[in-house]
Amino acid sequence: MFPLRLIAAAAASSLALAVSPARALDVASFSPDVPPCADFYDYVNGPWVARTEVPAERTRIGSFDALRVNNDRVLAAALAELVAKPELRKTPGLKQAAAYYASGMDLAAIEAQGLKPVKPLLDRVASMKSAEDLPFVLAQLGRVGIAAPVGASVRADVKNTRVNVLTLSQSGLGLPDRDDYFKDTDIAKKLRAAYRLYAQRLLASAGFDATPAALDALMGFEAQLAEATTPRAQLRDPLKVYNPMTTPELAGKAPGLAWEAYLKALTRSDTRAGGVERLIVAQPDFMTRVALMAEHIPLAAWQTYLRVRVLSNSAARLPKAFADADFDYHGVAIGGQEQHAPRDEEVILLIGGRTGGNPLGLALGEAFVAKAFSPEAQRRATLLIGDVKAAMKTRIQNLTWMSPETKVKALEKLEAMQPKIGAPATWPAYDGLTLDAKDFAGNQLRAAAWFHGEQIKDLDRPSDRTRWTMSPYIVNAQAGGLNEITFPAGILQPPFFDAKADDAVNYGGIGMVIGHEIVHHFDDRGRQFDSIGSLNDWWTAADAQHYQARADRVVALYERYEPIKGTHINGRLTLGENISDMAGMPIAFDALQNALRRAGPDKAAEKIDGFTPEQRFFLSNAMVWRNKTREAALLNQLRTDPHSPGKYRVLAPMSNMPEFAKAFNCKSGDPMVAADPIQVW
Repeated sequence: MFPLRLIAAAAASSLALAVSPARALDVASFSPDVPPCADFYDYVNGPWVARTEVPAERTRIGSFDALRVNNDRVLAAALAELVAKPELRKTPGLKQAAAYYASGMDLAAIEAQGLKPVKPLLDRVASMKSAEDLPFVLAQLGRVGIAAPVGASVRADVKNTRVNVLTLSQSGLGLPDRDDYFKDTDIAKKLRAAYRLYAQRLLASAGFDATPAALDALMGFEAQLAEATTPRAQLRDPLKVYNPMTTPELAGKAPGLAWEAYLKALTRSDTRAGGVERLIVAQPDFMTRVALMAEHIPLAAWQTYLRVRVLSNSAARLPKAFADADFDYHGVAIGGQEQHAPRDEEVILLIGGRTGGNPLGLALGEAFVAKAFSPEAQRRATLLIGDVKAAMKTRIQNLTWMSPETKVKALEKLEAMQPKIGAPATWPAYDGLTLDAKDFAGNQLRAAAWFHGEQIKDLDRPSDRTRWTMSPYIVNAQAGGLNEITFPAGILQPPFFDAKADDAVNYGGIGMVIGHEIVHHFDDRGRQFDSIGSLNDWWTAADAQHYQARADRVVALYERYEPIKGTHINGRLTLGENISDMAGMPIAFDALQNALRRAGPDKAAEKIDGFTPEQRFFLSNAMVWRNKTREAALLNQLRTDPHSPGKYRVLAPMSNMPEFAKAFNCKSGDPMVAADPIQVW
């Protein structure tokens, strides 16, 4: 993805703020005191950062957030219109979106429902008599999207992307990161106390045991899970998380839980041996720990844990006592937020999720596209993709460290890469799903159950390469696992793309996004996949070593940055995103040069606002990363997010580009001029 599990760091970051999507470079805001060659981010954004306050309802504000709130406003207006005018609900998706949105906006109905939506799940947890009941309860929770503690999904087999397979993965922790259960730092202690209080409020509000002893057991239970949880940075190794097994093999690896019973209940299938013939176990050691805990942990501790997971999953959609507890933990303790965002924004986030990948995310996208889709943006984006791909092709052809054998495979992969632009050609029909305009939490569970059923239908069938997993209203982009790149309509707007802007601004904005996503398929993880997105080593050993040496330099570069005193960027966790920035920016710059040559010498030499096209390219990109983030949210990002903070997505790539130094007449020894520039591609 592009920025943008920064969205996770931004918590409810769609905002009614003083920033609005810019249609041109904000030249007047540049710093008169900071030279471009000293700190280009501060030169472009410093005065704005100094005068800007983060509103109480936000964890972060900036260029991305301004566009997100603009899209949310468009979407909220479209949804409100659908609610008010039933005759406009002409498709299944629009009907479902209207009902879901209406249920989220009706606070009185949420209070009236109380715990009724989640009562069947809580009753099922309470009904357990022994550990033998666990497989069936875990499967029932899994069928409504509650991964406690095992996550299950159906996706393309990464070593054979032509077919879908069931994948089991680690999940189920209440703290942001596994290390938070063990570290003796102030932030870890604070988060443990906040999570304990959150669990106590959920349990007490629901009438369950919330005594210190019960909470001690909960924290100890989750600590055992955390101990067996693979650290985030290690999850980036696709070979480490690819462990195909049969059900008997899983049972042998993780004795103590009836996996066959779990899988049959999860897939609702008695036709396959063990529920599934073959599955991928992403973290076998974690499954071993879960099975061991199933055998040895007292049932009461399991019940407390599962109750917290059920309640936490729906808390933001439940009555005020639960929603406030959820906000105080996730919004305040983790993100530093001071008050709720506007209700319509919160409801859109709860329906669609951070990237619109929730079960009804595409229904929201359908409502958004009906109001805000730009065919011109799609046309221009298509041309830009062609330009950036051509620049990447030239880069590959000119590499001095890569052998001809590997170049052939790299070019084959680049040529096969499929773009998805704007919106899907068709929308889901949501067959079998009926939502209730008076039951917000119930709608969440019904939508999750419907989505799970759709996934099970896909099991062992050919993968669908036309399917969108990111909704069109989202301000984001992604490099999908099937050698595809997606650019939703939501990001094809200022400051990323403006049909009225000059090429330099657009190539510095959406052009850089395109370059970033293309390079994701060639970053340290993406490079291990072939032209159809299958995990397949197409590199010679020598070329792989050359690449690794460059990647290691990127790790070292970013780990020198210290956004908060005492907290550095995690170079391994952020490596894929950093490589995509470090290489995506030069590729987008090359594409601009090709576009300027097409336009002729006058355009290539034209200055706007006193800046050359090359300078405007870099200025545009730096403005895209303009943001101000609360310290709590920034700390959480540095600990858990694979994206570096915005400032360093400007400083690191640009200081390693001789083209930047040339554009601004920077000299050797200037902070924005690396002594030995890193070039990955």
